[in-house]
Amino acid sequence: MNVFTTDKIRNVVLLGHGGCGKTSLVEAMAYLAGITNRMGTVEDGNTVSDYDKEETKRKISIKTSIVPIPWEGYKVNILDTPGSFDFVGETEEAVSVADAAIIVVSGKTGIEAGTRRAWEYCEQRKLPRMVFVTDMDVDKASFREVVQNLQDLYGKRIAPFHLPIRENEQFVGYVNVIQQKAKRWNDKGTVDKFDVPDYSQENLKICRDVLVEAVAETSEEFMERYFDGDEFSEDEIRAAMHVGVCDGSIVPVLMGSNPLARGMYTLMADIIKYFPSPDRCKCAGINTTNNEVFEADYDFSKPKSAYVFKTIADPYIGKFSLIKVNSGVLKPDDVLFNYHRDAEERIGKLYVMCGNKVEEVNELHAGDIGALGKLSVTQTTDSLSTKKSPITYIRANISKPYVYMQYKAKQKADIDKISQALGKMQMEDLTLKTVNDSDNGQTLIYGISGQQLKLVQSILAERYKVDIDLLPPRIAFKETIRKKVDTEYKYKKQSGGHGQYGHVKVIIEPLGDTGKQYEFEQTVVGGAVPKNYFPAVEKGIIESVKSGPLANYPVTGVKVTLYDGSYHAVDSSELAFKVAMEQAFKKGFMEASPVLLEPIATLKVVVPDQYTGDVMGDLNKRRARIMGMDQVSDGYQQILADIPYLELYEYDTRLNSMTRGEGLYEYEFARYEQAPDEVAQVEIEKKKAEEE
Repeated sequence: MNVFTTDKIRNVVLLGHGGCGKTSLVEAMAYLAGITNRMGTVEDGNTVSDYDKEETKRKISIKTSIVPIPWEGYKVNILDTPGSFDFVGETEEAVSVADAAIIVVSGKTGIEAGTRRAWEYCEQRKLPRMVFVTDMDVDKASFREVVQNLQDLYGKRIAPFHLPIRENEQFVGYVNVIQQKAKRWNDKGTVDKFDVPDYSQENLKICRDVLVEAVAETSEEFMERYFDGDEFSEDEIRAAMHVGVCDGSIVPVLMGSNPLARGMYTLMADIIKYFPSPDRCKCAGINTTNNEVFEADYDFSKPKSAYVFKTIADPYIGKFSLIKVNSGVLKPDDVLFNYHRDAEERIGKLYVMCGNKVEEVNELHAGDIGALGKLSVTQTTDSLSTKKSPITYIRANISKPYVYMQYKAKQKADIDKISQALGKMQMEDLTLKTVNDSDNGQTLIYGISGQQLKLVQSILAERYKVDIDLLPPRIAFKETIRKKVDTEYKYKKQSGGHGQYGHVKVIIEPLGDTGKQYEFEQTVVGGAVPKNYFPAVEKGIIESVKSGPLANYPVTGVKVTLYDGSYHAVDSSELAFKVAMEQAFKKGFMEASPVLLEPIATLKVVVPDQYTGDVMGDLNKRRARIMGMDQVSDGYQQILADIPYLELYEYDTRLNSMTRGEGLYEYEFARYEQAPDEVAQVEIEKKKAEEE
């Protein structure tokens, strides 16, 4: 691929609800640009951007793909993101390096949860955006309805550039609102101009008025002329549109048909006309030598620096670090410094990615997106720069995973392979996390949703040839006591020759602090138990609190006082006193009114107003205590509640179902509380069943 200078580059992320047509839109763009000689389809599994086996099998995008589209001397780096919230980390990585966004909406299904989420991403990063309405070849598609709903949600910023023309239920052309001219596609793939149909005149006037009003608001001079009734020229409208789109005050709405490859020429032209090149965008980091702000601003003349926004660790295509060059010009064999890892990396060759195809390039200019192969220590969200000017950029904010399950290897021999494979997958996907929960004897895997975790299971089997079982997690219950008891145990064993003897008398009582596992104290007088056996007694306590006698959960909040006992000059040993303490603990614990404690989380749920009642009703069924409600934004409520961890299992699926994908939640550990008798009884019965 040719080298492109900063002013000839556009970095555009495609956002939208799953199934709205992002991937097929990329396919149409690639076909028209000559990258492919035939258009693939999601159904056939042969598109440029959905190349992973799991993507072709499931017919959805799972990863962000980069497809650079050369167009009339420009390079448009398209970042095709997954529409499903299950893979939100991929979208957040792509948004972090985009300079503009196209929000894709299906004219058939209209505004959906993913559409609103896409808009929020753009608002958070102040990204210039357009809306592209797909499926206009479908009879039930309604461009007018999509525009109306967008205007209801986002106001006067929404400015339709086109109106569809249908004849005999076929999508045959469009009206250009700026030019006020109608165009019809012909067999050559170009357009023929003709008069605007009478039935489009009324809608054209409405859209034209909206457009002109948006133009008028871009400057005081235009506003005065607007009120004086002056007409704006086409060049004036386009110049004002460029300003308005770049600052976010105007959001053009375009439309087309992906399978027919109609509407893409005007879309590509408008991307180049109205979206900013990187050198028109701001970008700043910190120079770590003096802690001063480094205004990179995608300036090719400044010291080299880049940001790693994604890692690919694929066994078939290898490991690549995807970067955006924030300043300077990268060249093969440059040596770059990673401040976060305090290490230098020789970058070797430079590449650009096109789906799963890798193409070598001679240079990457500031603002461009490319790939570096086999960096030794660099990870996603790291910064690269020269050692003389070490720069660090703000790391992208990637969603925290809250859904977790227990996983086990089906074959014990695969444990190491599974660990290595999951390590590679976590390198690629920052929303995956594994935790070794030794207290409860389980290994946990965290993700955004249960669906994502099932996908991990499938990838392990397909790509790495190892199998795991996903199981409900063992909730981190704890055991404690409510009464003070005095107990003893004498461990005496004689089997000929040297025997075993240890005798302890202890008081076991509540510590009053369930945040602390145990406290050991000794008040022995007269040498009834020699001092050299005190550490062995404490070891017995340490072993005992790992797994309590009530339901095999860790013990917490217990004080043990050794006050008396006896020993044998020959047969006593550290082992004997350790065993005696373990048995005394078990006996005394069960006499001290033992109870099960369950972990409680503070839960925040953000939902649209219309679903608040359903969500609160469901939380009540889950033993949650509603602590309050707040209006967090227009049309959205935040519900604050305390809820047992036990009730959070599969909550993501339930919330998604109740709110049609629009509900979000997060939680953090709050405290332990005594579990209700019915909950405790279930856990105790589980222990009995395991023992039997």
